[in-house]
Amino acid sequence: MSGEPIVTIVGNLASDPELKFQPSGKAVANFTVVQTNRVKKGDTWEDGDPTWFRCAAWEGLAENIAESLSKGTRVIVQGAMYTRAYETKEGEKRTSLELRVEAIGPELRWASAQVTRTSGGGSGTRPAGSSAPKSDDPWASDGAASATQDDAPPF
Repeated sequence: MSGEPIVTIVGNLASDPELKFQPSGKAVANFTVVQTNRVKKGDTWEDGDPTWFRCAAWEGLAENIAESLSKGTRVIVQGAMYTRAYETKEGEKRTSLELRVEAIGPELRWASAQVTRTSGGGSGTRPAGSSAPKSDDPWASDGAASATQDDAPPF
């Protein structure tokens, strides 16, 4: 991300993320986040007009999103806004404003989450359903004693 406006959106997934693979093998997850602001009218709160945000995530992040999130999940999404030009079936040229996702997670005010660390640092080369070997993963919870300070990663 260089030069694009960085934004953070809190909203709900409008549908399940759609995972596709480019001819090069690179994964991309497309999804829509809907945000509805509450408006106070007199003594009551009402839903305002919804705003829809098209989002795209790439590689390992895309795969993790498709495996972890589903329609209705309240999420916090951060990324860069960019424009994408496309052509309709009728041949009309259009432009849309989309969010290139750099970070996403469930909004924990309304849900709980079980975090599972993956191997490969999100390279997109991890086979579906695999995870880091327990012996290499200091965050793995297999019922054994907690990791000590000496076992902690250097960050």
